[in-house]
Amino acid sequence: MVVGGISIVGGGNMGGALARGLIGAGLPATDLTIVEIDASKHSALTSLFPGATITSTIGSCKNAVIAVKPADAASATREAVGRGATTVLSIAAGVTLAKLAAAAGPGVAVIRAMPNTPALVGEGASAFALGPDCGPSAGEFAATVLGSVGLAVQVEEDLLDAVTGLTGSGPAYLFYVAEALIAGGVAEGLDPTTAESLVRQLFLGAGTLLARSSESPSRLRENVTSPNGTTAAGLAALSQAGGREAFLAAVRAATARSIELGQ
Repeated sequence: MVVGGISIVGGGNMGGALARGLIGAGLPATDLTIVEIDASKHSALTSLFPGATITSTIGSCKNAVIAVKPADAASATREAVGRGATTVLSIAAGVTLAKLAAAAGPGVAVIRAMPNTPALVGEGASAFALGPDCGPSAGEFAATVLGSVGLAVQVEEDLLDAVTGLTGSGPAYLFYVAEALIAGGVAEGLDPTTAESLVRQLFLGAGTLLARSSESPSRLRENVTSPNGTTAAGLAALSQAGGREAFLAAVRAATARSIELGQ
């Protein structure tokens, strides 16, 4: 349970996803405030979250979630702390715990998190790191907020760049694979609409199987790979084309870029 309510600063896609997740997880809408400086969005937010407070400025709050652009994260943190926040969770990419702590001042529990876009449908994969002034309740707060939209794991801050390279950017890698598979189906004679429909269901089915199965990805792959069969031929072609190495390189490059952006 979150005591004292939550103010989400930033009513964009991710802020809205967290609001939906929290309400769906049982947070009373009356305990939720969404701060959105663009007043033209207030009507839509009010319709989406009846009972929640929709405002343009940060009011009195105990727990704040910073869901604004990275350039605005420090000022939003300072303002939230100035209005009474003692726990601040930021999902602003590249904004370090040191920067958040400097903006918050001493005694404030600051948390840095990296969600990903599947949080928009309640299936996110998020990681968070706790600042030096965080006690057990801060970790529970982060797990509650991020867990309302999917999986939430705690890591050390120096691993958040790797998380960014893996699951932060990961949805784009998988969409890239989907594009390639659709193109492959079309090249073999399928019409684009049929190919896309099949690939969408392929990702849903394979993803659900992976999520629900106790078997490793390797074992699941082996289960559908008959010796000298069609899948074996396809996997051999992927291996010859450097498929595995391409994904390792993608995670490595995205991780390196995350490190650069955080400096």
